[in-house]
Amino acid sequence: MADLNILSTEVRYLAGVGPRRAEVLARVGVHTVRDLLHYFPRRYLDRSTIVPLRRLDERMGSVTVVGTVRVAGVVEGKGRKRFELILEDESGGRLKCVWFNRLNWVAKAFKPGDRVAFHGKVQRFGYTFSMTHPDFDRLDGEGAALATGRIIALYPGGAALEKVGLTSRTFRRILYTFFKQHGLKLPEILPEWIRTRYGLMDGRVALRAVHFPRSQAELAQARERLKFEELFFIQLMLARTKQIRQAVAGPRFGPPGERFHRFLNEILPFELTNAQKRALEDIIRDTTSGLQMNRLIQGDVGSGKTVVAMAAILHAVDNGYQSAFMVPTEILAEQHYANMRRYLDPLGVEVRLLLGGQRKSLREEILADLAEGRAHVAVGTHAVIQETVQFHRLGLAIVDEQHRFGVVQRAELFSKGENPHMLLMTATPIPRSLAMTLYGDLDVSIIDERPAGRKPVITWIRSEKRRGEVYAFLREQLRQGRQAYVVYPLVEESEKMDLQDAENGYRRLKELFRPYRVDLIHGRMLPYEKEEAMERFKNGETDILVATTVIEVGVDVPNATVMIIEHAERFGLSQLHQLRGRVGRGAEQSYCILMVDHRRTAEAEERLRVMAETDDGFKISEMDLKLRGAGDFFGTRQSGLPDLKIADITQDQPILIKAREAAFELIRRDPNLEAPEHAMLRAYYDRFYATRSLGFARVG
Repeated sequence: MADLNILSTEVRYLAGVGPRRAEVLARVGVHTVRDLLHYFPRRYLDRSTIVPLRRLDERMGSVTVVGTVRVAGVVEGKGRKRFELILEDESGGRLKCVWFNRLNWVAKAFKPGDRVAFHGKVQRFGYTFSMTHPDFDRLDGEGAALATGRIIALYPGGAALEKVGLTSRTFRRILYTFFKQHGLKLPEILPEWIRTRYGLMDGRVALRAVHFPRSQAELAQARERLKFEELFFIQLMLARTKQIRQAVAGPRFGPPGERFHRFLNEILPFELTNAQKRALEDIIRDTTSGLQMNRLIQGDVGSGKTVVAMAAILHAVDNGYQSAFMVPTEILAEQHYANMRRYLDPLGVEVRLLLGGQRKSLREEILADLAEGRAHVAVGTHAVIQETVQFHRLGLAIVDEQHRFGVVQRAELFSKGENPHMLLMTATPIPRSLAMTLYGDLDVSIIDERPAGRKPVITWIRSEKRRGEVYAFLREQLRQGRQAYVVYPLVEESEKMDLQDAENGYRRLKELFRPYRVDLIHGRMLPYEKEEAMERFKNGETDILVATTVIEVGVDVPNATVMIIEHAERFGLSQLHQLRGRVGRGAEQSYCILMVDHRRTAEAEERLRVMAETDDGFKISEMDLKLRGAGDFFGTRQSGLPDLKIADITQDQPILIKAREAAFELIRRDPNLEAPEHAMLRAYYDRFYATRSLGFARVG
């Protein structure tokens, strides 16, 4: 009989584990039976495709072989030692395996008599076949359990696991015993209608098959079922979060008033794009509904999200509410404050700037204005959410570049009012698969049009030998009265990385480009120093601004038409795109020049190619996700992306779409999961996911 409790059983009680091994397993996140069942193999050894050593041929490329180590040891070579072993198998063939690195470690790894599987590229030297630095897995003592024709699971390992004997062989033995003794007690979690609609394998069969597959076809089915299940429960968390939020009352705004209309019709020197208008319509529909708004605005660099945010603020002011605008850096806060003052002062809207290092008397004055309602808007960094900050009537909370803030910080901002409307904004276009996983509980507006008069930035890739040509082009732009950024990856020289640093670059450019004015800005400067340097550049007192990535987000100087990025091969794709977005913000043609080292990886080459071919941030983000994987994409770890054990949202988007469809359909059918056919699913969700959902979901 199925028993959910078996999944919560501590792993130390399983045959073959015990307290000592359980302690080590805890370090890799395996505490319970469920954790162990979800400790998925890293790869498989298909013994039906193992090549006998006697049949090796260098034209085969990479192959898997299995045999017994006959000879192993360090060999003195001409100026360089190496480790060699000779492998033999039942066919009577031989293979030499060679290592040139980590000789001490390799020498301890093998001894004559060991049974080992090797995987690598076969090469032939005379009559001898060899592999250099092959992958390997020990197969000692498996006996008949791993006969030819079986697909063998190979598990993630490590020194600590091996020290207590937790090799792939041991994992297989522990799991085999578990399935034999308890396999029939495992519960089926998904209801029959979901399994039938999406053609999914039984969950209990899938768990056995992923560890002990009988064929490649069965393994593929098992992996699809387990990927679906993993993504389904994430989407179920989002569906339930959205369901709860849709019932939360928020400040009910009336229609847009006089300030709102004057801003759009008189103050703004341009008309909104259709994409901006659609986003604003979404916001007005949300804020006048009586329910709390939870909306994400995605817009590429320079698409005009801030103008939409200002219109939303005026809608709040017209309805007697205050707004908070939180940004990640002081430079960005200063800039938004200046922009808002320029546009909102004529409308009688009082804007205040909150930063960490303000003098006490100024800060007390600002806090009093906010608490007593004299100030309509607070713009600032995380200083906005400090305990001493109180609002008279907060109705709208805006978070810019929201992926740079954690869930707790957003919750603190939210707590400053009574269910204020939440507007999250990001200039990092998010691939669809990631958006469905990270922001599937939010309503999303996309601003995908460039404001009128803006031209695409022309991007060139240039090597060191063409530096003279690049500098000649830069001089010509400066002669025309334009300004330029030159961005470096480091502040100071690093002995470990042969990179030009910002300070050296600043000194060199100052000398080369006389009489033009060159300035420097980087993250280690004091806030007021950064602010002054930025102000000089914005006011046209500086011609070339040498910088680190501190200027990556939000800095807006329409007269800057050249962006030179030194060692561009060292930057990530999204970062390169963000940096490029600092130019092309005026009517003049702008240029981004990617200076590259001749030594660059194939992945760096691909990033540079994408940058040169497109300036569409959404296309770039899709490529960035493919190149880097979800775990490293901008700040997804801080944004609450759950650890995925088997699914990969980069590769498994079709499964993700189905899982999302199923989860949201389930909540539509049975909002509280009360139907008898959903009892096991509800119990499983409550035990393993419900407590995580608060930390996972966006706050608002």
